[in-house]
Amino acid sequence: MFFLVWDEAKGGRHSQPPAFQGGGGGLVSTVDDYHAYFKMLLNHGMHEGERILSRPAVELMTTNRLTPEQQAARNAMAANNVHISFGQGQHGGWGMGMAVRTYRGDYASIGQFGWDGGSGTSTYADPDKQLTGILLTQVGMYTPDSARVIHDFRTTVYQAIEE
Repeated sequence: MFFLVWDEAKGGRHSQPPAFQGGGGGLVSTVDDYHAYFKMLLNHGMHEGERILSRPAVELMTTNRLTPEQQAARNAMAANNVHISFGQGQHGGWGMGMAVRTYRGDYASIGQFGWDGGSGTSTYADPDKQLTGILLTQVGMYTPDSARVIHDFRTTVYQAIEE
């Protein structure tokens, strides 16, 4: 295995404001902010007593919105790309901007939501267990090992829960 620096800190793409805002990729945040965001979603749009999103908006975001036909196509695609789809493609649907668990295929509860990022990040929340998981590896999803780390992280967190 080799180490490839994709975006140097000095002079890199995040060293100055972007030419335009992009909502689908290249987002940069902190662990604390990411955690606050997912806690807010678990709290139905409330953060520290303040309404950030309406309850219906959170429900739309965190409920599977795929039709049966779309779900079948997604499952077929995920089955052919298992190394990049642990959790998201294999066990769920899609809400408004994030994966949503629609059946119990491993330790995660039905209703778990979140996403895995192309830079080797994984963030999810489980309303049933009232937990969030955040993994920021910054390794990239260019090998099956990156997805395995995400899968192992998720599995380890759930195995640590005593009920």
